[in-house]
Amino acid sequence: MQAENALEPGVNALEFDALRALLGRYVRSPLGQAELLGVRPLANRADIESALADAAEAIDYLRAASNPQPAGRGAAIRPRFDLAIDPAPLVGRLRIEGATLEAAEIFELARLLDVASEARSVVLSARERYPRLAAHASSIADLRELARDLRGKILPDGTLADDASVMLGRLRRDSERQRRMIEESLARFLRTHHEDGTLQEDFVTIRNDRFVVPIVTGRERRVDGVIHGSSGSGHTVFVEPLETIELNNELVRLHEEELREVHRLLREFTTRLREHAVQIAASVTALSRLELLFGKAEFALDFRCTVPRLSPERSRRIVLRDARHPLLEDILRGQRKPVVPVSLELNDAQNTLLISGPNTGGKTVALKTIGLLALMTHAGLPVPAEEAEFPLFDEVLADIGDHQSLAESLSSFSSHIVAVRSMLERATRDSLVLLDELGRATDPVEGGALGVTVLETFRARGAFTLASTHLMAMKVYGASTSGVLNGSMGFDEATLEPTYVLRLGAPGKSAGLDIASRLGLDPALIETARGRMAASDRDVAQFLGELNQRLEQLETERTELAARTQALVVREQGLEQTWERKYSAKIREVEDRATELSAQFERRAQETIEDLSQKARARIAKTRREFQEQVTSLAPAPERGTVAPLKLEVGAQVRLKGIRQPATVRRVLESGEVEVDAGYLKMRVPLTDVEEVIPKAQTPARAPSIAFRQGPEFAVSVREINLIGRRAEEACDSVDKFLDTAALAQAERVRIVHGHGMGILRKAIAELLARNPHVAKFYAARPEEGGTGATIVELK
Repeated sequence: MQAENALEPGVNALEFDALRALLGRYVRSPLGQAELLGVRPLANRADIESALADAAEAIDYLRAASNPQPAGRGAAIRPRFDLAIDPAPLVGRLRIEGATLEAAEIFELARLLDVASEARSVVLSARERYPRLAAHASSIADLRELARDLRGKILPDGTLADDASVMLGRLRRDSERQRRMIEESLARFLRTHHEDGTLQEDFVTIRNDRFVVPIVTGRERRVDGVIHGSSGSGHTVFVEPLETIELNNELVRLHEEELREVHRLLREFTTRLREHAVQIAASVTALSRLELLFGKAEFALDFRCTVPRLSPERSRRIVLRDARHPLLEDILRGQRKPVVPVSLELNDAQNTLLISGPNTGGKTVALKTIGLLALMTHAGLPVPAEEAEFPLFDEVLADIGDHQSLAESLSSFSSHIVAVRSMLERATRDSLVLLDELGRATDPVEGGALGVTVLETFRARGAFTLASTHLMAMKVYGASTSGVLNGSMGFDEATLEPTYVLRLGAPGKSAGLDIASRLGLDPALIETARGRMAASDRDVAQFLGELNQRLEQLETERTELAARTQALVVREQGLEQTWERKYSAKIREVEDRATELSAQFERRAQETIEDLSQKARARIAKTRREFQEQVTSLAPAPERGTVAPLKLEVGAQVRLKGIRQPATVRRVLESGEVEVDAGYLKMRVPLTDVEEVIPKAQTPARAPSIAFRQGPEFAVSVREINLIGRRAEEACDSVDKFLDTAALAQAERVRIVHGHGMGILRKAIAELLARNPHVAKFYAARPEEGGTGATIVELK
């Protein structure tokens, strides 16, 4: 779309400037408004797609910034663009060597640096989520140091702050002190002459930047001093008393020094800014683009817009779903009325839409909606629709409205033909053509023939064409020509009012007499007009009315069917979810029951095994004692004094009946029993089972060629390992060593505590256990032992 296309005939006819004004509500600073003026339809596909992608990202950013979220790095925070003036002219003055900016101008540039730095920081903090916006923000120069140096030096009223420099602060303090001295001197003067009639009024004023007192005219000679003028009435003379002249002179000198210091500071600040003029200019450009992007995004959220797309060159099509005219929607919002949306689809095989229907039925609005949304797409703007797609157009050609001109002697028909001729000369395959009331303002037969010829010419060129008409010849053309689609605007026969709904597939009736009747025309005139209609015309009008009623019924039935289908889908999904919940609950119940039964079986089996083990050990011990007693009874009795008395103490080595390996005494009990460790076994035996106490000197020496190392003690209290908080690799190493230790200690069953978490540690432990040679089987612990947060391992 060339730059000159922003003039005639499409852009003006489709009110693009009014749309730009509507968008201007969301671009508030003069800087953004200046950037908005440059928004226009573009011709290059890459430029359009880039602008649309920028707008889409800005919408996502603004939507995220509008939703509550934790603050932090990467969060979307809406930047501010509250600038009072457009800084572009000030940046231009910076480039003039030797020019010094005024204090108010420097204040605005310092404000610009603050706003730009803040916007840069805010957007770049979310660069990972919004890279396109970050690319614009990165064009803003990092001038935070300069902004910090200028911050607070100039006040909002355009005056320099007292602390702008040490010299300025000192001069202003001296001036204030000098002013007080002058006021005190004049106060003494007023008290002295208060009663002598010299003073016109009892106050101090300023004339020619000097403090003076009002003296009655004719009595000024009573006062030594300098006259600085008189009042307008001539009744008062303003005199500077002699005693304050030197004080005033000093004040004037301090004021002049202050002005020189202010000028020096302004020149210094201007020089600092001039050193960065190029970066400031680039920052102004980037900041204006960012503000415009966020203005587009705010407009999109307010008007429920979507980001349109350009169709591929090989598959050109126009797709609009629930499209709305933004200007009309803005008007109806104020009236609290809804907008009836437009939906349609055209492609290369069917590239012409012919819209007919009642007067005031919305045909022109439909054409304007399609044309304006096409222009918005090419300008990189979001469009008010649920879905929108357009081909890349080289021009949008529109003939909408009455262009008759008395100055150029053009009638309605003449102006219409001039516009159509221009469009025929310019239209190409890549054009969008919009024709309102084609063939109007002339004989219907001739107008219909002309309209059909014009439409066929545009269709043959391959241009996407949309036209509205009341002419029967064109309606017949639309119904009988391949590649042409008829459409009609809805009309309610009961209320005789248009519905503004666009239906595709059949032409509509004009309903001129019905509209006239609704608008209050005499019913007798209406009936007379109906009588004058040809029978064929009445039949066609009746047929079109019945056809549109049938289409409305079909549309109603289709809507009801879609609603029922959707309800069935929702119901089916609900049933599936209900069934899944019930099935899941049943599965969980079965699993819980199986876990409980397994735990009960495991507990009873363990109890049975332990009971059998205790009985077996007792039976074996009894058998051994009986055998030993029989053997002892057969042996000769030892001589008196040959057996040393038993001296049991903790840590002593003893020999037990029936056990070859020496045991170590743990405790000697008052019940006549002793608790000992025999290898990996801990047992409690009667004192009668202790055959002898092995003296330490008689401890059997180990053969030099044999090395013995005590195996690990594996008490019940330590038959588990806790892995919670460890990484999978570290935990697997610990479990591997733990299983080796358990196997050496001849443990039968151990517990591994890994917690629930994400299941990663549990899975890693399961894979290790599946391939460990010591493991016989493993399973989840019982609920009282930790449930799925722990694994029970049975060792071979």
